[in-house]
Amino acid sequence: MKNCSNKREKIFFPHSCFSVIAALQVNSEADISAEVGEINAEIDGKEIWIRGRLHDSRGKGKNCFVKIRHRIHSVQAVLFVGADISKQFVKFVQSIPKESIVDVYGLVARTPQPVTACTQSDVEIKVHRFFIVSQAELRLPLQLEDAIRPDNDQEELAVVKLDTRLDNRVLDLRTPTSQAIFRLQGGICEAFRSFLSFRGFTEIHTPKIISVASEGGANVFEVSYFKGHAYLAQSPQLYKQMAIAGDFDRVFTIGSVFRAEDSNTHRHLTEFIGLDLEMAFHFHYHEVIQTIAELFIELFKYLQGNFVAEVEAVRRQYPAEPFLFTPSPLILQYPQAVDMLRAAGVDQGDEDDLSTPNEKLLGRLVREKYLTDFYVLDKYPLAVRPFYTMPDPDDAKYSNSFDMFMRGEEILSGAQRIHEPSLLTERAKLLGIEIEKIQSYIDAFRFGCPPHAGGGIGLERVTMLFLGLSNVRLCSLFPRDPKRITPCEGIEFWTIHKLRIICPFLPMVRCPSALSLLLLPPLFIAINAHQFVQYVYNPRPTQSLQQIEMQRIEHVVEKCYRGWCRDWMLECHWFCDAIRGLDNYGRCMECLRPRGSACFECFDL
Repeated sequence: MKNCSNKREKIFFPHSCFSVIAALQVNSEADISAEVGEINAEIDGKEIWIRGRLHDSRGKGKNCFVKIRHRIHSVQAVLFVGADISKQFVKFVQSIPKESIVDVYGLVARTPQPVTACTQSDVEIKVHRFFIVSQAELRLPLQLEDAIRPDNDQEELAVVKLDTRLDNRVLDLRTPTSQAIFRLQGGICEAFRSFLSFRGFTEIHTPKIISVASEGGANVFEVSYFKGHAYLAQSPQLYKQMAIAGDFDRVFTIGSVFRAEDSNTHRHLTEFIGLDLEMAFHFHYHEVIQTIAELFIELFKYLQGNFVAEVEAVRRQYPAEPFLFTPSPLILQYPQAVDMLRAAGVDQGDEDDLSTPNEKLLGRLVREKYLTDFYVLDKYPLAVRPFYTMPDPDDAKYSNSFDMFMRGEEILSGAQRIHEPSLLTERAKLLGIEIEKIQSYIDAFRFGCPPHAGGGIGLERVTMLFLGLSNVRLCSLFPRDPKRITPCEGIEFWTIHKLRIICPFLPMVRCPSALSLLLLPPLFIAINAHQFVQYVYNPRPTQSLQQIEMQRIEHVVEKCYRGWCRDWMLECHWFCDAIRGLDNYGRCMECLRPRGSACFECFDL
């Protein structure tokens, strides 16, 4: 924090500063001397500048109370009409829309009673100056008060659903919960990188565009590549192993992983961040298990020691039991897990893979018996592992492979890899894999390769399970799953509501701000089931739309009305250079410089 001057400057009353530009010009002297999270009773009596978002304001008589928020912290600012503060000043502050970015200058003062609605509860700021840095629109698609309300709130108040959050992700990311989640997620990457670098691992960066589908073509996205085809990598495993063959010995990488799995579950994404590592060992692959398990133990210690405020912020909205782990990693053999499940009355085969319900049950059983939410399951049946997994030399039914779990859900799958080309070819043929499709993978080991093992970790899933959250999408900045690929570069429109697409001959659209926009017909308007206008276009019809020009057309569109734009910029409303849309009747349109906003209302329909 910069030194806070006690010197009282000349008071400025921004009665006429309703123009944002004017306010910014006047406020060029602002020197932000404290972050919101740094304000406490130790600087009582100091005059400071702070910058934050106006979370809420309420007037009471001649007083105004404003909650200023920055990231996970908040503080109360107060204004009192008097000799130094005019009514116009108070009205100006009360008129500022929520979520606007403001600069506040004032005196830090202790509060007679704690301000329970703010994180900085023992102090408040007595305002002298108040400027708008960036003004938000008056009408927000969601209210931050609703977005931070616990899902299990007993009061009958609005709670923002997950789809609404993700549709308005920029606003949702401003909540203290989201801020805390991603600050903690950054800590996971930091600890992962630090632990491995200290132990001699080299960070590498692997290609994400590959010429051959991983593992013979399963679960990969195909993309056009000039005049041919390519695939998005579903794993960096091949390149990690090639680095081991290139005598790097210990490598790790952090990057995007793509999985074309139509899995609409709470823990699956089609794109996620993978924390992958590979390691040559000297005597036994358990050296690798021990290294990875110790990595997680150190990671949990780091998070619990350095992200206390973030964990508490998440807990306020999403209560969960504290994450438990033991100083030394718990490593169970697969047969032990089968025995525990059978003792609990579950029918689990010796060589069958664990189903998701059985994994969760095993997690509860392990927590009850060993007081830990983190454990390793070693010696998986060979029949349920990929062809490149090394068989157990002592028991052909099992393999030198392992999974790691948090709260009964898998967060890492790993194994000793087969590094002998002949054995690798034999295993592939045994499982019916076409050798031609994996020949480049096999060839990587023809010039000698040390025995090695490794695994891949899903960053979002680790974040979710450490915090005890119910959906991995909360831990992905802009999640991608089989039903969601927005927001994207440019703008894509997508609605889950039924729309009525209307093409009437209308001269204008009325806006609640008492302004009118003159548009040349035909006008394209989309109205959802709640009668709100979603898009307002001035389209240039393509040939397939010629028949509806100058007449009214109305039909229902469900979940398949889309538009893309190449370029965009944000002003009072958004503007696009070009949009092409396609409805479920196969009709398409092209719009030049369309404009639209949810606040528009049409009339005379």
